[in-house]
Amino acid sequence: MFLATSNKSKQLVHLSYIQRVQPAELQRGREELAALLAELAPGFRVLVDFGRLEAMEIDCVPEIGLLMELMEQRGVGLVVRLIPDPSKDIGLNILTVFHYKHRPRIVSCKDLVEAAKVLAL
Repeated sequence: MFLATSNKSKQLVHLSYIQRVQPAELQRGREELAALLAELAPGFRVLVDFGRLEAMEIDCVPEIGLLMELMEQRGVGLVVRLIPDPSKDIGLNILTVFHYKHRPRIVSCKDLVEAAKVLAL
């Protein structure tokens, strides 16, 4: 499952990757994300949560790249990645090189407490 939510007052988007993620879920989520980003100002922050991810199909990688490009187009300022299990990192640093032209600040965290501190929540 893929879930995109936002908190307009905090200028924060939360992307959750839960259990087994399929490409079709990310395609649908891209439309939802576009609507959420339209309400935020450039410089917004993103929490990308892989904490509940069990597995992701390799066909999801291009879709994640499109999500990154969408956020980059809208002016993302900070990306905080919650990756408690390093084996669940699907090559995000490599994807970043190709999909974030303006290189937002990116921080990887092992737990939600650390991520909340980086986001000043």
